[in-house]
Amino acid sequence: MGNADDIKRRIREYIWRVMEEKNIARFPRPIYGRIPNFIGAEEAARRLIKLPEFRKMEVIFVNPDSPQHPIRALALLEGKKIIMASPRIKRGFLLLDPDKIPKKDIWKATTIKRAFRYGRMVHPSEIVVDAKITGSVAVDPLGGRVGKGHGYSDIEYGILREYNAISESAPIITTVHDIQVVERIPMTEHDMPVDIIVTPTRVIRTNTPYKKPSGIFWELVSKEDLEAIPLLKELYEKRRKTRKS
Repeated sequence: MGNADDIKRRIREYIWRVMEEKNIARFPRPIYGRIPNFIGAEEAARRLIKLPEFRKMEVIFVNPDSPQHPIRALALLEGKKIIMASPRIKRGFLLLDPDKIPKKDIWKATTIKRAFRYGRMVHPSEIVVDAKITGSVAVDPLGGRVGKGHGYSDIEYGILREYNAISESAPIITTVHDIQVVERIPMTEHDMPVDIIVTPTRVIRTNTPYKKPSGIFWELVSKEDLEAIPLLKELYEKRRKTRKS
């Protein structure tokens, strides 16, 4: 684990440094410690919505980070409902319904700041999503993925699986700059792999050999995580009561 964690840390630092040095990064900067926004994010989003899988989707879970903002907006314009994670999952999940947002407001409604105004809070027990779209710091052609290091995307996915809000077969998709596709990323059983990588220039179908987590790995959850993420604490209490009975 330590070795894998060290390799992931070096990959993150390399990607953040190179994107800044090559001026591929966009606002918000500096990108260190973030899911990096990148030049070409809109092109990647347009490529994503042309995927045949996308056409069949009705409800899509999307992360709140800046590089996936164009996906959230374009998906709503295509009539898809969006489930958006609140930052750090502190306030749970938001539902953005295209039927309830004026078209002229969609681009601003899908920003982190305005989503709370245009959307409504929704519990994972109320939803079923057709795909999870996630941000990444780096990915590899086998579906290996590195986030910013806090595990939020893994926790989001674990919560969705615990509530049967997403199936194992539902695709996990990410958009990144081409430079964020690296040779190999070490993966552990709690890491969420990706099925489809979309860049401004290409689509990579990973046919990932990695198994998707079936829920939360409770041995990795800290007391701080439980206090900071109410949905996680709710699941923990529910699990504890079930084990007692």
